Amino acid sequence: MATDLTAPVGAPDVAPIQRRTLGLLFGTQIIGGIGVTIGISVGALLAARVAGIAVAGLAQSAAVVGGALLAVPVTRIMNAHGRRPGLAVAYLAGAVGAVLVVLATVSRWVPLLFLGMLLFGGGTAANLQARYAAVDLAEPTRRARQLSLIVWATTIGAVAAPNFAALADHTTSGWGLPPLAGPFAFSAAAFVLAAGVLLVLLRPDPLLTARRLAAAVAPVAAAGSDVSPPAEAVDPPARAARRGAGMRAAWQVVRGLPAARLGIVAVAVGHVVMVAVMSMTPVWLGESHSDADVLRVVGVVLSLHIAGMYALSPLVGWLTDRLGRRAVILAGVALLLAACAVAGTAGHHTPRLSVGLVLLGLGWSGTMVAGSTLLSESVPAAVRPSVQGFSDLTMGLAGAVAAAASGFVVRASGYPVLTLLAAVATVPLVALALRPVSAGAPDEEE
Repeated sequence: MATDLTAPVGAPDVAPIQRRTLGLLFGTQIIGGIGVTIGISVGALLAARVAGIAVAGLAQSAAVVGGALLAVPVTRIMNAHGRRPGLAVAYLAGAVGAVLVVLATVSRWVPLLFLGMLLFGGGTAANLQARYAAVDLAEPTRRARQLSLIVWATTIGAVAAPNFAALADHTTSGWGLPPLAGPFAFSAAAFVLAAGVLLVLLRPDPLLTARRLAAAVAPVAAAGSDVSPPAEAVDPPARAARRGAGMRAAWQVVRGLPAARLGIVAVAVGHVVMVAVMSMTPVWLGESHSDADVLRVVGVVLSLHIAGMYALSPLVGWLTDRLGRRAVILAGVALLLAACAVAGTAGHHTPRLSVGLVLLGLGWSGTMVAGSTLLSESVPAAVRPSVQGFSDLTMGLAGAVAAAASGFVVRASGYPVLTLLAAVATVPLVALALRPVSAGAPDEEE
């Protein structure tokens, strides 16, 4: 399948721009991964102590909702001005949110805590949108691998970050901050640093460069007898989307493209299962460990989980390019189901629970990498940021519902019931992924 980036990728100026872009994104993903994870690792515990266990899931969901909702203005900024200002704004919103969480912990004002967690989601929004920036100038046969490389970069910061939570908490206790507020202070600093690096160094902008190259090659692609014309030339949904760049335009495109729909559903369902189980795991561990040990245990378990999410993502990307998008999506679902079975039957046995969380991370990686790649290559460049933002909005809102409900489910029926419900949530994705597709569909191309 020819795309709007097939021809210009070989242009002399594209390869160095792509290498520079990947290098910068790799570095900022490490910084942003530290910022997101060091706060999220204690977010549920902090919310439980400030507002109660039943509300802990709602606080986590506020961060997820914030990341989803912030994808809308961030997408608009990217459509108008490129990836660089959009990513920077998202990180700065996350920094403001982290500061508000610290102030809410000091004052014990619950509404301020929720507002802070809402804006804190900007860090997640930036980390998620960065994976799409890696694809803007990527060669068609290497899209999944280069996207997965940016996903993998988060491993370096995110795996270590939960173990820094206790150090951050101890360090800031001397500043007069209450317990669990310190990690969010460190998050704010990390987000500001990531935003500054991107604003100064991410030049030229990969999205704007891709659009210029797509516009230059469109007449050539249309004239060639053995090359497919750009998607804008043949897709009625894409022509309709030209009239706008918002969420409505994105839905018009997705509605007419089955491959794009599968990509969005894969990302959303994988995220729902991961968020639902992961967000309540620290609270579940807190029931069987003392205050002196819980941060250390949670740090180890979540580090293993995050390693599962990111550490093998380059291998997942390679498999996605070799085996096809659909096959890796189904493999991801199988891992999610295995994770729910292991974690749901682990009880308070920490090593077995850790195995379940690792499987949960691996399953999320499969659905995220394969689904994001399938989505990105299924839509034309003119509306790609809008569709990607629509995907992150859908994923975030679905995950927020799961996070909000998880606290109530655990309180009413327990952690094992939560894992069972999470497993049931994969059924629609399996049905969609097993539907027959026409020959030459993007996800079947090698």
